[in-house]
Amino acid sequence: MERELKYIDIVEQPISMHPKKFALWLFMVTVVMLFAAWTSAYIVRQAEGNWLEYDLPEIFWYTSGVVVLSSVVLQWAYYSAKKDNLVNLRIGMVITVALGIAFLVGQWYSWVALVDREVFFVGNPAGSFLYVITGMHALHLISGLLFLIIVLISTFRLKVHSQSMNTMEMATTYWHFLGGLWLYLFMFLLLNH
Repeated sequence: MERELKYIDIVEQPISMHPKKFALWLFMVTVVMLFAAWTSAYIVRQAEGNWLEYDLPEIFWYTSGVVVLSSVVLQWAYYSAKKDNLVNLRIGMVITVALGIAFLVGQWYSWVALVDREVFFVGNPAGSFLYVITGMHALHLISGLLFLIIVLISTFRLKVHSQSMNTMEMATTYWHFLGGLWLYLFMFLLLNH
C-alpha cells in the first residue's frame, strides 16, 4: 500500500517550466527546423549541378570568433548575476551587445566581399542560398540583440539579480543557441560550398 502511494505521488507531480521559457524552446525548435530545411535544400540543389564555385569571405572566420567570444562574455555576465555582482553583470551585458553588433557589421562586410567576388543574390542559386542562410541568421541575431538590450536595461533597473534570473536565463539560452547555430552554418558552408 505504501509503495502504491509513492508511485501515485510521483505520477501526479506536474513537470514545471516557466511558460515564457517553454515558448522560447518551441521557437528555437522552429528555427532549427527552418535552417535544417534550408541546408537540406542547399545540398539537394547543389547536387543538381550548375553550381557557382566561390571562396567564402575570410571575415566569416572573424565573425565566428566574435560570436564565440560574445557567448563567453555573456556566460560571465550570467554567473555575475547569480552572484549578485551587478557591476560585472552590466559590464558583461554591454560587451555582449557590442560584440553582437560587431558580428552584424561583420556579416554586412561579408556580403560586400561576396558582391566584390561577383556572388549575387540573383543568378546562380549558390549565391542565393548563401544570402538567405546568412541573412536569416542575421535577422534572428537582431532579435537576440533586442532581447539582450532589454535585459541590459533591466540590469540598470535592478531587475536582474540572483533572485530574478528568468529573463537573464532566457537571453543567455537564446544567445548561446544563436552562436551555436552560426557555428553550424559556418561549418556547413565551409564543407559544402
